[in-house]
Amino acid sequence: MTITKQIKACLFDMDGLLINSEEIYTEVTNEVLAEHGMPNLPWEVKVELQGRPGPDAAKKFLEWSKLPYTPEQLFEITSQKQALKWKNTQFMPGALELLQHLKEAGIPFALATSSHQLNYERKTGHLRHGFDLFGEHIVVGDDKRIPHGRGKPHPDIWLVALESLNTERRKQGLEELTPDDCLVFEDGVPGVRAGRAAGCTVVWVPDQRILNVLGGQETEIIGNQGEILSSLHLLDKAKYGIEKA
Repeated sequence: MTITKQIKACLFDMDGLLINSEEIYTEVTNEVLAEHGMPNLPWEVKVELQGRPGPDAAKKFLEWSKLPYTPEQLFEITSQKQALKWKNTQFMPGALELLQHLKEAGIPFALATSSHQLNYERKTGHLRHGFDLFGEHIVVGDDKRIPHGRGKPHPDIWLVALESLNTERRKQGLEELTPDDCLVFEDGVPGVRAGRAAGCTVVWVPDQRILNVLGGQETEIIGNQGEILSSLHLLDKAKYGIEKA
């Protein structure tokens, strides 16, 4: 097959893309809503929360729910509930296999997650066989290299992840990579917008319920800067020149 886009590096989101943690976020949010006699979180709202830094997501959630909390209070409440459940996270279909493939093929890759450091450790502590493959190229939501207020949908986190790869490449005397060289993997709308804003090609792997809500808007969101897949299993590596040599 002809290579559509020659990719030299891959940048990954985590929640809902590599691991099933988005289900836990939803579960905890619905528990809090039930405590106040409210129905489950509708996907019309969740679609705008996915991938955002925790405090930012809490603020947007409260604008919708009108629950009697400050964003900081809600973040604390939900964080405590989530902490009891993070040990249950698992890799999404095709995720671990893709990371292992890239490692074996010698293609550099980095993680760019909106999860703060402590949550990242709680979510991945039992999944080190996969996340250790990232080496030092892990950017979390409270990383000091990301300017305050510049989480997804801003492009900064993807560019910081790319700079992490380039820092190593400079030490090795290798040519630096540009955003145009990178393939971003995302499941959430804010992250897709961030990937496009960074100038990367985006592989969007959304929950089908997101597409049901968007009702066709997904083609505008992804534009001509990538593609939409229902699973990482369906990624055509040859299309991007990232198959094994």
